[in-house]
Amino acid sequence: MLKIINLCVIVALVAAPVAVAEELSENGEFLDGVAAVVNEGVVLRSQFDRQLAMIKENAGLRGIQLPPEDVLNEQVLERLIVTELQMQRAERIGLTSQISDQYINASIQRIADQNGISFEDIPALLAEDNVDYAEFRENLREELTLNELKGIEVLRNIEVSEREIEQCIADLETNVVVNSDWELSHILLTIAESASADVLTAVEQNADDIYARLQDDADFRELAARYSEGPTALEGGSLGWLQGQQIPSIFTEVLQDMKAGDISEPFRTANSIHIVKVDNLRSAVERSEINQSKIRHILVAPNEIIDDATAKQRLEEALRKIRDGEDFGEHAKLLSDDPGSANLGGDLGWAETSDFAPEFKATADAAEVGVISEPFRSQFGWHVLEVLERRVYDNTEEIKERNCVGRIRTSKQEEETLLWLQRMRDEAFVDTRI
Repeated sequence: MLKIINLCVIVALVAAPVAVAEELSENGEFLDGVAAVVNEGVVLRSQFDRQLAMIKENAGLRGIQLPPEDVLNEQVLERLIVTELQMQRAERIGLTSQISDQYINASIQRIADQNGISFEDIPALLAEDNVDYAEFRENLREELTLNELKGIEVLRNIEVSEREIEQCIADLETNVVVNSDWELSHILLTIAESASADVLTAVEQNADDIYARLQDDADFRELAARYSEGPTALEGGSLGWLQGQQIPSIFTEVLQDMKAGDISEPFRTANSIHIVKVDNLRSAVERSEINQSKIRHILVAPNEIIDDATAKQRLEEALRKIRDGEDFGEHAKLLSDDPGSANLGGDLGWAETSDFAPEFKATADAAEVGVISEPFRSQFGWHVLEVLERRVYDNTEEIKERNCVGRIRTSKQEEETLLWLQRMRDEAFVDTRI
C-alpha cells in the first residue's frame, strides 16, 4: 500500500491536473481564479492550491522544512507553468491522444504487480487514503505524457559516441563507484547559456554559500527545497537509489572517495553547478550470467492462400524428410517464412528462450539437445525447432556497454532537459496573477 500512496504523492507533486474546468456559481460567476496565463492556456488558482497543499503535506510526512511562503509560492507556480507549457507542446505534436485508457491501465497494472495486489483493488485502496481514483488516473496520464514528451524532444536527441562508450567501459574496470548502489540527494543551480560573467560569479557564490551552510550542519533537504533548481528540489533533492553503473558520469569522479553522509563541494558542468550528498550506499554484484540456447527452426505461416491445416501439413512433410536424412538447413531455406533466419538455414543464433514467444520458449526449454520437436503453433504460425546447444553465458560485457550508454545519456539528460525547458519558458508568454 505504501508504494501506491507514495506514487500518488509523487505524481501529484510533479503533475497536478492541467485540464481543470472553471466552476460556475448559480448566477454564472466564476468560482475559480486564474493563477497564470500561459500562452493560449491557463494555470488555475485551484491547481495552485492543490499543488501547494500536496507539497506541504509531503514535506510534513518527510520532515522537510520548506522555504518561506513567498518563495515556495513562486516555486510551485513556476512548476505548474512549466508543466502547462509541456502539455501544450504535447498537444501540438499530437502526443496527448496517444496516451490512451489502455496505456493508463497497463501502467496501473504494473503498479498493482509491484505491490502484489490486483488491478481491481487499487480504487478501494486509494480511497482509504482519500485519494480519488479518477484524479489519480488523470495525474498519471499527465505524468506519462510528460515522460513521453521528454523522450521525444530530449532523450532521443542525445548522442552517445563510440569513444564515450569505450572510455566509460575503461572507467568501469577501475572505478569503485560502479561496484556499489548509491542513495543520493542533489542540489542543482543552473547557469543560463547567455549568462554574463557577473551572473556566473553570483551563481558560484550562491553555491559556495550553500556548501558553507551544509558544512555548518544545515539540513541538506531544506537547502535543496529552498535553492535547488532540479526536478526533485521540493522533495529535498532526493534522487533515490541508483545502481553504480547507472550513476551519471558527471558524478563518478566526485563520488570516488565519498562515503555515506558525505557532501561534495560544489562542482561545475557545462550549464550548471552541483552539490551531491551520499545518503547511503551498499555493495552490488559485479558479474552477470544467463542461460542461452542455440536454436534453429522452420516457420510456416498461414496466409490468404495457405490455411492453418495446410501450413501444418507442409511442415509435417518437411519434418518427415528431415528425419529420413535430408538437410534441416536446406528445408529451412526453401520453406521457412521467417525472413530473419530462413537464409541462415533457420539458425536463430544464441539467445535466451525468454526472448521468444511463450509457445516457442516452452517447446525450446523442454526439448532435448539435437532432437527436432514436433510441430507446434505460435502466434506467428507453425514451427519445428531443434536446440543445437545450451550454455551458461557471461554477459557482463554486454551489460557494461548497455549500462554505459544509459549512464552517458543520464549524465547528459539533466542538463539537456533543463536547457530544453529553459528555451520553452523563454519563448512563452506568461502573465502571473498571484
